[in-house]
Amino acid sequence: MSTRSAGDRVAHAQYGDGTVSSVNQYHTVIEFDAHGARTFVSPRVVLTHSTTPAPQKPVRRKAAVRKKKE
Repeated sequence: MSTRSAGDRVAHAQYGDGTVSSVNQYHTVIEFDAHGARTFVSPRVVLTHSTTPAPQKPVRRKAAVRKKKE
């Protein structure tokens, strides 16, 4: 695997496509499209470049503030 950096799109044989969240000499964290975040040992993980775009994340709404009845 060539060097990867945060934000790169990659593909993993078991988990499919994902986006690199963070990487250092020990660990690589990838947010997979269908499986969520997974952490791998950097020297051992086998990844390929992915050309699929990242899916749109749903917009989270703020919870409504309720007033207490007096």
